[in-house]
Amino acid sequence: MPFSRHRERRMTHVVLIGDSVFDNARYVPKGTEVQAQLRQRLGAVHRVSLLAQDGAVLANVPAQLRGIKGLPQAPNQLVVSCGGNNALRLVSAMQTPARTVLAAAELLTAWQAEFRREYLAMLDALRGQGTPFVVSTIYDGVPGLAPGLRGALSFFNDVIIREAVMRRVPVLDMRLVCSKPADYSSTSPIEPSAEGGRKIAAAIAEIALGHDPCTLRTVIYGGGVV
Repeated sequence: MPFSRHRERRMTHVVLIGDSVFDNARYVPKGTEVQAQLRQRLGAVHRVSLLAQDGAVLANVPAQLRGIKGLPQAPNQLVVSCGGNNALRLVSAMQTPARTVLAAAELLTAWQAEFRREYLAMLDALRGQGTPFVVSTIYDGVPGLAPGLRGALSFFNDVIIREAVMRRVPVLDMRLVCSKPADYSSTSPIEPSAEGGRKIAAAIAEIALGHDPCTLRTVIYGGGVV
């Protein structure tokens, strides 16, 4: 998406909220973490702040949002990537035998309903902040991820996309951004690598400089990142 000159000159302050998808400094060489690469992408005129924390779950987002008050400048864009750790907590439960495919689907539906309750509470906290925000799907290209677990993640991503569309919120589709094994860290395969961070930063920069929050419509970003 081409960026207008007007939006390039306008100072943008992006705040990254959520988990280690953004707070990945522990897993990559210094200077290649998502925050650093996004700063480089946006340029010196713009600001990037990191409030995301490695290991965070949906219930931790309100506390991160309270940290905005301590920033030297108010943000005009929040980008949130959270929910993956909520799904990760269910991995052991997903090994539970089920008598039928329908019984397994009903288990997933129950977990999806709980995820939706937690996700809606997070969205309420974001909306209460009064700053335009972008939500992210949970990526599913993690090396070695079993096909069944990849399929199960679609139940949670359905919640994210459905609720975003209902609220006319833009979506960063991490499944499209981090789609290759090289996008994940060799230190911890569920975290973005330097290459994955590069692609995430590029997608966020596209949103920060090219998406007009006044349009009040859902646009899914990430498909054009290479």
